[in-house]
Amino acid sequence: MTQLTSLIGRNSALALLLSGIAAAAPASASSRHHLSRDAGRPPAVQLQTAALVADPAATQLTLQLSGRVPHRVYQLKSPARVVVDLQGTVPSGRLHLPTAGGLLASLRAAPHAGVYRVVLALRRPLQGAPAVTSTATASGYQLRLRLTEVNAVAAEDAPTASASAPAPAPVHTVRPEHMPSNRDIVVAVDAGHGGDDPGASGQGGTHEKNVVLAIARALAARINDRPGMRAVLTRDADRLIDLRERMERARTAHADLFVSIHADAVRDRSIAGASVYTLSYRGASSEAAKRLADHENALVLKGGTSLANVDPALASVLLDVSQEANMGASVEAADEVLNALDSVGAIRKKVVQHAAFVVLKSPDLPSMLVETAYISNPAEERKLRSSAYQAQLAAAIEAGVVAYFRSHPPDGTEYTARLR
Repeated sequence: MTQLTSLIGRNSALALLLSGIAAAAPASASSRHHLSRDAGRPPAVQLQTAALVADPAATQLTLQLSGRVPHRVYQLKSPARVVVDLQGTVPSGRLHLPTAGGLLASLRAAPHAGVYRVVLALRRPLQGAPAVTSTATASGYQLRLRLTEVNAVAAEDAPTASASAPAPAPVHTVRPEHMPSNRDIVVAVDAGHGGDDPGASGQGGTHEKNVVLAIARALAARINDRPGMRAVLTRDADRLIDLRERMERARTAHADLFVSIHADAVRDRSIAGASVYTLSYRGASSEAAKRLADHENALVLKGGTSLANVDPALASVLLDVSQEANMGASVEAADEVLNALDSVGAIRKKVVQHAAFVVLKSPDLPSMLVETAYISNPAEERKLRSSAYQAQLAAAIEAGVVAYFRSHPPDGTEYTARLR
């Protein structure tokens, strides 16, 4: 535990570590042969009970499940909510949700987009992220969320009168070398396909690789025009770049967010609309296993912390803990972009989707893949060829990115200082 605390203390970016890579799946009908999707789901377990305890300091929700399941906990705003997504979970016939109290204005749960979703509507802002703990029990698995409001934390932390109480030790913050004070927010913009890989193609002969490059360039230009932000293109020409090389270019640039631009295709030409994806749990698990097994090229986290000389069990814990935080950040950023795209055209999938796309598996930065439209749909193909529509898509994606960073400004950025 001392070693774990020391590592986290030296690396403030550890909470934003993303794990996740599996080998790319076979070719799909949409010719996205270099992207892999999940082939199955974890076995279903039951959500048996939900218990709520509210006291003056905090509100705690305890979920009892029949077995361990992958889960994601993240926050949304307007209105303020905490969301718990439980993979492969169904409610038991005896499940009754408790009456909301404390910080919770309401509590609801239902199947949603392949997960069982529990939504906690908040009365007041939280102090940071919910504290999440999990424990194996005799009857299965218990997941606990502790929600603390800002004023409660201040009251808990207030010093009491005591002549013998020692002065608190000073807190020292270590800033990673690659994150200087007043730096720009860096967004890596990835145009899919390229070179010998045209991606999907429309009936009119439009190639995905060309339209997504145009959108990526327009998006990068808008980001570069915004003070305090900077874009990095993973490709700025018609050439094919290896998927892992795209991720490494983003990491080398010390990106704060990775956005991959694509245009989807299916056999049914009537299907239209945009979708946004983040990494799935299965993809994250396979990437963690691969990273931990690769001793010759040990992972170096943001801030310079290497897992090369870390005990394997401890390295696994670090990746597992960090994965949850970064996957949640990816969902929050993707949700902002999806909401912004709704103002431009049709939305195919109304909620953020999850898949094991290789480009989403970067180990230490939030990542999303944006399917801007269906190039297989004749009407959307015509739109995608239009520079005006490309500009609209770029503006919407930029708006979502900016909205995310307004709520989650990275430490040490000039943009952060200006917003505050």
